[in-house]
Amino acid sequence: MASKPQKLPVRDGALMLPARPEEFPLLPAETALIVVDMQNAYASPGGYLDLAGFDISGAPPVIDAVVETVEIARKLGCTIVFFQNGWDAGKQEAGTPDSPNWWKSNALKTMRERPELDGTLITRGTWDYALVDVLKPLPGEIVLPKPRYSGFFNTQLDAILRARRIRNLLVVGVATNVCVESTIRDGFFLEYFPIMVTDATLQAGPPAIQEATVFNVETFFGWTTSVSQLRSLTNR
Repeated sequence: MASKPQKLPVRDGALMLPARPEEFPLLPAETALIVVDMQNAYASPGGYLDLAGFDISGAPPVIDAVVETVEIARKLGCTIVFFQNGWDAGKQEAGTPDSPNWWKSNALKTMRERPELDGTLITRGTWDYALVDVLKPLPGEIVLPKPRYSGFFNTQLDAILRARRIRNLLVVGVATNVCVESTIRDGFFLEYFPIMVTDATLQAGPPAIQEATVFNVETFFGWTTSVSQLRSLTNR
């Protein structure tokens, strides 16, 4: 039997965001938009995910949705954080064969299988590592590197958010079931309130993977919303 809808405490100035499993009282000043790995590697033809054999045909509408979400977050006055996943050219941050990342990273496996690609995939300073062209961080917006799936692991994200008294995380990007979900899980464990913008995320794998993460977030780790529902907050 489905649980009854809850009502979260509403503080002065909160905007009521349509969301699942219940509407969410959002204070923009206490909210950060986390843009996860919107890099050529993950969203452009010829990028790492494409070369590794994943279907990225759904990327164009997701890119558009992320761009719109960033614009909405700017209008609302949210903190904006852009992540770029990858490593140094020497792969020191990627780990050695003693690291599970060495074995499970599809970027590393692809470069080992195709030596001509070595040093070109999610490597700082390369086209693959760069954010897609239509996403341009503004002065004052935060751009952070991350060496693993979660935006909280070995980064300054938690300290940056706490210094700004951020409590809520709007999360968009690629891949829904990997870096997006990992960041949401860690945010939940660190006492943040994560809200995934579902149509501004793209999975690595079949559509059922997207549905699974939506279920996980709504049931265990946070809330979900859409770009149009978020946009409705700017019309009030």
